[in-house]
Amino acid sequence: MAISGTKDTTCFVCGPDNPLGLRVPFAPDGDAGSTAVYVARKEHGGWNGILHGGVTFSLMDEAFGWCLYFQDIPSVTARIETRFHRPIPIGTRLHIRAWVVGQRKRLFDAKAEVREGDAGGTLLAESEAVLCRVAPDAMPELELVGASR
Repeated sequence: MAISGTKDTTCFVCGPDNPLGLRVPFAPDGDAGSTAVYVARKEHGGWNGILHGGVTFSLMDEAFGWCLYFQDIPSVTARIETRFHRPIPIGTRLHIRAWVVGQRKRLFDAKAEVREGDAGGTLLAESEAVLCRVAPDAMPELELVGASR
């Protein structure tokens, strides 16, 4: 995503113009979710041919932001708890999904998962998060770059 009025499209996870980034386009998934596909690349590897856990974490954190963005809700992540189930070999096609499960005033509870291959693939990692709605004037308006809405 890019911030309106700028030409910055270099977000590490979704920015299409970041040569070192993941360049992952997100799309809506139902009424309260987001989804994306990413193939684990060697330049984002950790130890011994596996995807760095921080990249897996970042994919889920980004998916959380998009699931609220697609509902026109500006937000920031307040808390995330992540569980890694299996190492992810470089070259693995990943299906990333996040969805809102509840709301308490300005706080949104959400879940995310990373699966091998497609939505029905082996669960590789999962997260639960709390996101906080922020006032629209506290964040610049966001425009989509490389995502369908």
